[in-house]
Amino acid sequence: MADLIQQVSPLGQRWQTQDPFLFCVHHLDRYPGGNERLGPAASLAGRNIGQDFAGKDGWNMYHGDIVPGFPQHPHRGFETVTIVRQGYIDHSDSVGATARFGMGDVQWLTAGAGVVHSEMFPLLDPAGPNTLELFQIWLNLPAKNKMAAPYFTMLWDKDIPRLRAPGVEVTVIAGALEGVTPLAPPPESWGADPAADLAIWSIALADGASWTVPPAHAATTVRTLHQFAGAGVRVAGRDIPGPAAIQVKSDEPVTIEANRGPVEILLLQGRPIGEPVAQYGPFVMNTREQLQQAFADYQRTQFGGWPFPANDPVFPRDAGRFAKHADGRVERVA
Repeated sequence: MADLIQQVSPLGQRWQTQDPFLFCVHHLDRYPGGNERLGPAASLAGRNIGQDFAGKDGWNMYHGDIVPGFPQHPHRGFETVTIVRQGYIDHSDSVGATARFGMGDVQWLTAGAGVVHSEMFPLLDPAGPNTLELFQIWLNLPAKNKMAAPYFTMLWDKDIPRLRAPGVEVTVIAGALEGVTPLAPPPESWGADPAADLAIWSIALADGASWTVPPAHAATTVRTLHQFAGAGVRVAGRDIPGPAAIQVKSDEPVTIEANRGPVEILLLQGRPIGEPVAQYGPFVMNTREQLQQAFADYQRTQFGGWPFPANDPVFPRDAGRFAKHADGRVERVA
């Protein structure tokens, strides 16, 4: 069974991933109580405001100066899949869409031809703590879709399907699983093509529980188990201390066991796009010339401009979870 495991590597905050994924970042910030502006009710002395990634006191301001997060910035040529396990994100973008989501919600954003967005982390509880935990996955787009119109969709926690068995819960974000059909991804996504064999599953195993991951559709599909929580896991009979990225053969079933306490795993799989990748900062294209064009287009058009008075918009404390789409459609979640 050992030959089912193809590679094991340690996990840091930013995970190196395989085509069609570009990378995944795991953020875990234990923010204190929030002040009246929804920023931390704590001194910011000693922080490199505007570029705070040092993890002082267990949390970061990132590029925010009042509210933690990422004020407006551009993207082109790929997608972001943002899974919020704890806490909230306030989203605004250049096509006029806004949202507050969190506590299990997922946002899937196709940047396509170009979008500017902000992702701020409002600290809604004045008493605290305001723990924020999220994954942001960068998923590449094939050349034919790199200039698609920007599009975002919300996968609300209450609607995301789950497979449950004794001691096992699998949250099915993308990729059908044993009769469990996921919510639809954006229409121009690599994940919208059934031949892409894309799957994003969040797997939680209780201590002593085991589950057999079913085979993917093709041997060319790349599958990696990112064991991010727990002391370790047994995969195909091999004990692997965690946290770890475990690349396994995709076209055969593989059994995972929680043998050192409960564990959590983020499975990422997909058929590689197999095209050249040219990346610089927020742009992911196929050639250097296309990157140069992306910068020129952004300087000329700002990808539609920024329709908000601030670079880091946040919504009122009591706004609740919602999404307002570019076409004016509004979703609200209790």
